[in-house]
This record gives sequence, C-alpha cells and structure tokens, in this order.
Amino acid sequence: LRFDGALNVDVTEFQTNLVPYPRIHFMLSSYAPVISAEKAYHEQLSVAEITNSAFEPSSMMAKCDPRHGKYMACCLMYRGDVVPKDVNAAVATIKTKRTIQFVDWCPTGFKCGINYQPPTVVPGGDLAKVQRAVCMISNSTSVAEVFSRIDHKFDLMYAKRAFVHWYVGEGMEEGEFSEAREDLAALEKDYEEVG
Repeated sequence: LRFDGALNVDVTEFQTNLVPYPRIHFMLSSYAPVISAEKAYHEQLSVAEITNSAFEPSSMMAKCDPRHGKYMACCLMYRGDVVPKDVNAAVATIKTKRTIQFVDWCPTGFKCGINYQPPTVVPGGDLAKVQRAVCMISNSTSVAEVFSRIDHKFDLMYAKRAFVHWYVGEGMEEGEFSEAREDLAALEKDYEEVG
C-alpha cells in the first residue's frame, strides 16, 4: 500500500460494493471541502461537516441532484486527520437522520476508507490547504438526470441531422444513432426501475 491508513480500501472493492447489476455501473463522485485559498477558514471543518457536505449537490462532479434519487451504495474515502470513531459517528448520523435515501432492496451500506496522508494542494493554487477531506463515490439513481439531459440534447441535434454526415462519411450507418439513443433511453429506464 502506498500510504498508511486505518481502513485501507482497494480499487477492486469499489466494483464489488458499488455495482449491483452490470448495466447499473455509472458512478457519481463528490469531493469536500472545496474551499478557495482566499476564503480559507482558520478553523478546520469536522469529519461530520465534510461528510454531510459530500452529499450536497454543490459537491458533485456531475450536474445532478442526489436528493431526487436513491442511493444503492456509497464509498467514502477520507484523507488526513481522521479517526474511525469520527467516521462511524458521521455515518451513523446520516443513517439516523435519514437525510439521504437508500433503495429498499439493499442494506444501507457505507464502505469507508481512511488515508492518514493529508490532502495535497498545488502551491500557489486556488484551493485552500485543509487538514482533512473526503471523496465519495456512489451509485445513485439520480445519475439518470445526466442521461436525460444527454438524450434531450441528442434529440435536438439529431432532428436537424447535425454532424451526421461526418459519421456516415467515416463508415457509420445512420441506424446506429437510433440504436444508441434507444440504448440510453433503456439505461435511463433501468435506473428508474431499481429506485
């Protein structure tokens, strides 16, 4: 292992814990805290605060609102000055408050990892140096919002046959566009059904 930690996690464990069905394998990731260097706090955020922040839409790396969907699984990777006791307390609070919804067919499971190495920042960069941070990778039905947006944008462009000639000129058949669109619509439906 590269760095020492209390609960080290392996990348292969993510797939095991996060993917319930082969087609339902699109993850959402979030990171907290994201604090600009000029607005840096002198007080450090607690483990509970950064954990709650990781579930906020503003911390997500994809534009979708996880409050509109249900979680199937969740992996939390902490870095820096973090102890298992604080992590367990933060996760227990999230479970008891029911601030996030899990699907009913799956236990409310959180996979947690702790790396004692503090989060690093680029010297002179825009991000503030913090003592602790969390990266969350989760499988949520709200990722269907992303597919819905892509579907809509595709429909608008395909109605005008925008750029289609370039693909057909390279040997692709026009029917492949319809197939891909149907596949994405089916994927959206799959995510609706598991929720």
